[in-house]
Formats: sequence, C-alpha cells, structure tokens
Amino acid sequence: MIGLFIPPPPFRDLFHIGALNIHMYSLTMVTAIIVAFVWSTRRVVQKGGDADAFESIGLVAVICGVIGARLYHVITQAEWYFGPGRDPWNALKIWDGGLGVIGSIIGGALAVWLLCRRKGISTGDVADAVAPTLLVAQAIGRVGNYFNQEAFGKPTTLPWGLKVDPAYRPAGYSQYATFHPTFLYEGIWNLIGCAVILWAERRFKLQHGKVITLYVMWYSFGRFFIELIRIDPVTMILGVRINNWTDGIIFLGAIAVFVLLMKRHPTNVDEPLAGMGEKWRAKTAVPAVIDNTDAADIEAKDAVDNAAPTKAEEAVDIVEDKEPPNEPAEPNEPAEPNEPAPQAATSSTTGKKKKKA
Repeated sequence: MIGLFIPPPPFRDLFHIGALNIHMYSLTMVTAIIVAFVWSTRRVVQKGGDADAFESIGLVAVICGVIGARLYHVITQAEWYFGPGRDPWNALKIWDGGLGVIGSIIGGALAVWLLCRRKGISTGDVADAVAPTLLVAQAIGRVGNYFNQEAFGKPTTLPWGLKVDPAYRPAGYSQYATFHPTFLYEGIWNLIGCAVILWAERRFKLQHGKVITLYVMWYSFGRFFIELIRIDPVTMILGVRINNWTDGIIFLGAIAVFVLLMKRHPTNVDEPLAGMGEKWRAKTAVPAVIDNTDAADIEAKDAVDNAAPTKAEEAVDIVEDKEPPNEPAEPNEPAEPNEPAPQAATSSTTGKKKKKA
C-alpha cells in the first residue's frame, strides 16, 4: 500500500543573484504585503477615505508590523538565538523565516493608532478596512512556511500529513517522517474567516472598529487550538506554550472590546472615513476626540456649518456692510430757546393782572 502524504518542497531558494539568495519565503511575504496593501487601499476609498493618506499610513504600518513580528518571534523563541553555541546575529536574518503574527498585529496596530490619533482620523474605521485583507495575507504567508519546512505540528499518519526532510525535523522526532501541516490548517482557517467577516460586515453593517475586533477574535480563537499541536520549541509558562497564553488573553479581551463597541456605536454611516484626506494633509492636528464621537453627529454638525445662510442673515450682512464707519462726535451746539406756547403766555398775563389788583 502506497502511503499518502504532502511531499516536501522541491526547493527552498527561488534563484540566486551572486551571493544573494532569493528565498520562496521572502517572495510569499512580499506577495502577501502587496495583496493586503492594494486591497486595503480600495476598501478605504469605498468607505470615503483617501488613497494617498492611507498609503502613507500603510507604509509605516507595514514596516512596524514586520519589526514587531520579528521581535515577537525572537522573544518567544530566544533559545534559537541566544545561549551556548548560538549566534545572536541570526536574529536579524529575517529571510530564514521566523515571523510572529501576533507581533505583526501589535506593531502594525500601534503605528496606525499613533498616526491616526495625531491627525484626528478614525483609527477603528481604518483598521476595519484592513481587517479582512490581513487574513488573506496571512494565508499567503503560510505558504512560505511550507518552503522553509517549518511551523508544522505533531507526527501523524493522516493522508494529508506533511513529509519533512530529516534536516528540518525537531530534536526527538527524527524517527518520524510525516507531521501535521499546521500552517495549512491556519491558512484554511484564515480564508474561511475572511469570508465570514466580509459577510458579517455587510449583513450587520459593522463599523467603528467592530470588523477589526471580529478579526482578532476569529484569528486568536483558531490559533489557540492550532498551537496545541505545534512542536517547535517555544517559551513555556506553567507547562503551556506562551502563544496559547497570548491567544487566550487576546481572544477574551477582543470579546470585551466588541461588546463595548456595540454599545458605544450602535449606529453607522455611509462613509465613515469621509474627510480623511483633508485631516491627513492638515498642518495642525485635529483633536483625537473624533474617535469618541458618533459619526452621525459629526455629519450633522458639518451639515449645519456648511448650510446656506437664510435671507434674513443675508439682509443683516448687507446692512452691516453698508453701515458707515463711526466718525468722531462733534461738540453739541447750544439749543435755541423755544417760543412759549400760547397757554403759557395766557397764564403769565393773568398772573400780572392779579398782582396789580
């Protein structure tokens, strides 16, 4: 009987340019970033946002996301890079693999939050535009794990088990040939999650950070169970992989945030990112309290401010424009004496006659 399994990758390096090796892992990472970036830009525009403003924000977020992903990987798997017989400089060799998704989310999210807060742009709605694209990007990036023969799980004899070359099998597992392709499980989970989130966004008209929170809930929930069958060495806390602790805490926190957002923002608007370009290009920062104001109230206020003046207001403006400037007052002239009234004269004559009598 011929055993069924997923064969190991036929190659790891795509091609060589002198001493520079172009890895398939790097190619999948770049492809994932481009797909997410282009799709996110379109979603921002659909929400009334500005493409140029988002591209500036997105570029910083990508850089911070990659840095955060590498830092998270190095911190949680420090024994790979530090200690006897280890070379700390290998921590900088990102092309050899090793990016923590949780770290990329944290790094990218901090960058978006800081930039949007500085310009008074709704951080939640920008993140909502990015959320489903992240799941697709992560699914593409997991293909790189296949070519690097990493991020697989426990040994298995299932027909979709991944055959791993002996050089890449962890210590203590050299006698096993096929393992759970956990990167494949996560990729499928992410694609399903993308479809579910897009449906929920349209069905319930989710805005104001609810979509990105739903993404965090979906990803952390699935990743928690996938981590249970991973066997790559990682920091342990109370006998549990640190990634399980992280995923569990993030999932519970996301639930609380989602409930809070549903109560805080029960309404929605057609274009939650309207005015994004003007705010981004403004020289002075717009107060960040805009995130705490319902978008419908903002639109209503803008409508009042931009409303055409009434006829009465126009008339007042015309009168004010025509009113002559104030001139210095002239000194008062003495008033001419008034002629006595006839009644007064009669009274005076009568009084004189009485005196003579």
